[in-house]
Amino acid sequence: MPKMKTRQSAAKRYAKTGSGKIRRLRAGKNHLLSHKSRSRMRSLSSKAEISESDEYKVIRQCPYL
Repeated sequence: MPKMKTRQSAAKRYAKTGSGKIRRLRAGKNHLLSHKSRSRMRSLSSKAEISESDEYKVIRQCPYL
């Protein structure tokens, strides 16, 4: 059985925590920032956990994450 390839585009977007949960960055922090509040910017800076339904898809794309 050959090794599975990792999709590098997905590997750059997700990270696995020590407990095995997969975390992602939040959208909306690249441009059009002048009208967004500082508290909103701070909340966008934190990482979020992916949903249970998406976890299977990410694991398939990044088998060695």
